[in-house]
Amino acid sequence: MSISPPDQPVILGFDPGRSKCGLAILGVDRIVRYQDVVNSDDAINTIQQLQRKFPISLIVMGDQTTARDWRQKLDTDLPEPMRVVMVDERNSSLEARDRYWQMYPPTGLMQLIPQSFRTIPRPIDDIVAILLIERYLERLVA
Repeated sequence: MSISPPDQPVILGFDPGRSKCGLAILGVDRIVRYQDVVNSDDAINTIQQLQRKFPISLIVMGDQTTARDWRQKLDTDLPEPMRVVMVDERNSSLEARDRYWQMYPPTGLMQLIPQSFRTIPRPIDDIVAILLIERYLERLVA
């Protein structure tokens, strides 16, 4: 999903993983401007494309599994290194499952199936990236 670039600076959420990565762009107005799940091999290239399209002010990244390796990769592989802020990503996958059903409510007979029994039809790493940005913004306000 992508909408037109904003005039104000935006934040890139990055949920790094071994095989796939979640990417999202949010403005401080909390409007989602972009979200996608990409192959890990394509993540740096995709971030570079997003840098050209959006006025990204910083990258908010989850602090778990592969974070240390990805942090170094961002610092060395991006031609224009960016400020990276690490955010606690514990329980973000569980939160993302709930958020998925808020963003994409079930229709038809799926509505009758309790949420805990529904299968999400796609990876939700992009929604995790949105949650990471929201956690960062909440930290600023608190």
